[in-house]
Amino acid sequence: MRDATEDFGVYVHWPFCAAKCPYCDFNSHVRLGGVDEAAFCSAYSKEIEHMAARSPGRTVTSIFFGGGTPSLMSPESVAHILDAVQSNWSVADDAEVTLEANPTSADAGRFAGYRQAGVNRVSLGVQSLNDDVLKFLGRLHSVEQARSAVEMARETFPRLSFDLIYARPDQTEQDWCAELEDAIRMSADHLSLYQLTIEEGTPFFDLQSSGKRMALDPDQAAHLYEVTQEITQKHGLPAYEISNHAAPGSESRHNLTYWRYGEYAGVGPGAHGRLGPIGERRATATERLPEKWREAVENQGHGLVTDEVLDEEALGDEMLVMGLRLKEGFDVERFARVSGRPLSTKRIDDLISYGFIEWVSNSRLRATSSGWLVLDAVVADLAA
Repeated sequence: MRDATEDFGVYVHWPFCAAKCPYCDFNSHVRLGGVDEAAFCSAYSKEIEHMAARSPGRTVTSIFFGGGTPSLMSPESVAHILDAVQSNWSVADDAEVTLEANPTSADAGRFAGYRQAGVNRVSLGVQSLNDDVLKFLGRLHSVEQARSAVEMARETFPRLSFDLIYARPDQTEQDWCAELEDAIRMSADHLSLYQLTIEEGTPFFDLQSSGKRMALDPDQAAHLYEVTQEITQKHGLPAYEISNHAAPGSESRHNLTYWRYGEYAGVGPGAHGRLGPIGERRATATERLPEKWREAVENQGHGLVTDEVLDEEALGDEMLVMGLRLKEGFDVERFARVSGRPLSTKRIDDLISYGFIEWVSNSRLRATSSGWLVLDAVVADLAA
């Protein structure tokens, strides 16, 4: 297991999308008149320079282009940003460089350009292998386009992941099992499998508030979750995190940096970061609105709107939230050092007796499969 303190990630948020999905509450924006990529790339370079000055001497082990839809960027823009990262930090020879892509913006020439720029891992937003469901989810691609994008990505990049959304309204166990088996046959070495959640401020939330059923009820969703674990385990893609499954060695190194409570810089509109060693760690966040972010960067070199030192209680709470999502769990001795307080032995024993957590070793705790189903309550109990 890698030491989380060794890794340093850079998250680059590209906030633009071709259309806003009705379930999405991410910081994403549609610009029908197009985007001035050159101006935004210049701003990314400036903010990268600012973040690097605040984290000197670090070696970047992973870079993640998230969104939004980063595959709407030209390969030249991706190369420009990667060059800026390399000019301001040392970058490990084996650094993982991931770019999120949608099937509608996937073509062989564009993918080849990303690969040449330095991207070595792609995460595709497939979401479903059913055309009717894709329409329900507001996706612009078809199943045929998704299959073509997966095949193209497999031929172009050393590593591939794609996302699926389940626990949709009226979805049966038989439907989901068939879809999941189909996805596994498509030879991804990493799958992100998310239950459909109805977030406030989205069109789906408004529809649900008006009485329309937009997702499965919790008991049905929990059953599908258990089925998901069985199928992925059987096919050699066990869960290494509550919603992420991978063949051994194919886990997302960048996301592991988050979940192991490592350090990362967030760059771009609405990006979050955690900078500095434990004890001096700062929570950062940038202006969410793309144009306001760009203006701020042009004027002051960064778009930060949040930049605060985390106290011991906040550090401990974040470490619990992240660590309990992982199959490997977290180190309780590290928690005590980070938070300045040990976990309650009585609370640990109680949660073990309920079957929600278990010891992995003498110093590591993890949530069980049952605990993952009620993870918020487990975290709250341990943190109290």
